[in-house]
Amino acid sequence: MWPWGHAAFGYVLVSLGSRLIRGKPPSGAAVFALLFATQLPDLVDKPLSWVFHLFPQGVSVAHSVFVAVPLGLLVVVAAYRLQRLEVGAAFTVGWWSHLVGDVGTALLYGFGPEFALKRVLWPVATFPPYDDQQLALERIAEYLGEFLATLSTGQQLGLLAVYFGPFFVAFLLWLVDGAPGVRELRNLANS
Repeated sequence: MWPWGHAAFGYVLVSLGSRLIRGKPPSGAAVFALLFATQLPDLVDKPLSWVFHLFPQGVSVAHSVFVAVPLGLLVVVAAYRLQRLEVGAAFTVGWWSHLVGDVGTALLYGFGPEFALKRVLWPVATFPPYDDQQLALERIAEYLGEFLATLSTGQQLGLLAVYFGPFFVAFLLWLVDGAPGVRELRNLANS
């Protein structure tokens, strides 16, 4: 899943959850925490693998349910104690939604459940190592090329729905929610 897909999927979950539990849209602070957290696994694991070669693959420690679940719960507990539960919950939902999105995308691409779940079971399950000679930008270009090539296959309608459907729904929800985060950004820009 691409960064915008993770952000959109997480936003839909947080927006609907906030309306269901709190009866109102998420705050700007919760949206910022969510957006950061939806990118966190890739911001941690990709550089650790692609740049520093500490892990053989770009799905390792931050993609692992063995790390994400306890740390996510710890964030929620700390946020509750700091009276910032909404922000902590949004962060945790964002992180966990990234993992669910990666598993779901692997299934959509036709990989079996064993392969899809392997993406979030590090260190119990790992993938073969990457070729260490490939630069991070080359790897990103390769993934983008594969994505664009897939859009020209028979899977294109399903992929378009998965990649851009949540983004469209998230954008509409964000507008209905009053564009949370915009006021905070304006205040920051004016200070």
